[in-house]
Amino acid sequence: MRSEPTFPVLLQGYFTQRLMQQRQASTHTIAAYRDTFRLLLQFVQARLHRAPSSLALQDIDAPLIVAFLDDLERVRGITARTRNLRHTAIRSFFRYVAFEAPAHAAQIQRVLAIPSKRFTRSLVPFLTRPEVDALLAAPDPQTWSGRRDHALILLAAQTGLRLSEFIGLRRDDLHLGSGAHVRVIGKGRKERCTPLSKSSRDVLAAWLREPPRAPDQPVFPNARGGPLSPHGVHYLLAKHVAAATAVCPSLKHKRVSPHVLRHTTAMDLLQAGVEQAVIALWLGHESIETTQIYLDADLELKQRVLDTITPPQGKPGRYRPDDRLLEFLKRL
Repeated sequence: MRSEPTFPVLLQGYFTQRLMQQRQASTHTIAAYRDTFRLLLQFVQARLHRAPSSLALQDIDAPLIVAFLDDLERVRGITARTRNLRHTAIRSFFRYVAFEAPAHAAQIQRVLAIPSKRFTRSLVPFLTRPEVDALLAAPDPQTWSGRRDHALILLAAQTGLRLSEFIGLRRDDLHLGSGAHVRVIGKGRKERCTPLSKSSRDVLAAWLREPPRAPDQPVFPNARGGPLSPHGVHYLLAKHVAAATAVCPSLKHKRVSPHVLRHTTAMDLLQAGVEQAVIALWLGHESIETTQIYLDADLELKQRVLDTITPPQGKPGRYRPDDRLLEFLKRL
């Protein structure tokens, strides 16, 4: 009879067998899930005064996980959305454990029954065309890094690639001849090709003529020829947004990130009349329903719809205060 695997064995098997071998998860997903369990094990060690390698599966029960998620919000100040992402990693692990350690079915079911935290979904942020133009004009074309940053921002704003997708681009992923496009392996290991505009093609062709700084370097390398880090991309964007604010003051009130550039691509497509299904294919969305968030955020589209219809006519009335007791009940 096979002995029951220990918690350390289960956790190692989850990463090596389930995530890496079976699901072939992206490095981004593996890193995010790894960080979740590092935080969880540090919390459990402080709470139970036991080393992570000596923990048993039954130690990681539902009340402890809820306490961990609450602690992340209270101490680290994470948002409800980030809390739910941490929760997703834990749920994924326990679904794996359900097959490997069925004797703990009751405990596993209690963990899987922990609800996600509800939160208010704000409208997606995006940049207007004048803001994009000001951002593209900010990098200095006389410097190597300025030419790189200009090409990177243009590609991100035109194609809507994810951060992990454009920092991992290799020269073979760009086709700049007839039918110019960029090829990526996106979320869920799905391959997709995104067309390039003439402007993007010309800028990228000029950029690729720059002398390489390292063999087999990525399309957008750092100063040593290695790949840009996510932190590096956020840093260069923040630097150019600060410079562009002098020309376009509205940027001062916006937080610009690679994902905001991705949202900007989607809004450009939507405002140009592109159908939701095509936008979902363009961005590599798993479901067309994901693209609904751009319809919700497009106030100009809603205004155009309003202008084409005849809304019901109302008549202004005269304000009459309610009875004090009814007003009290109304305010409860």
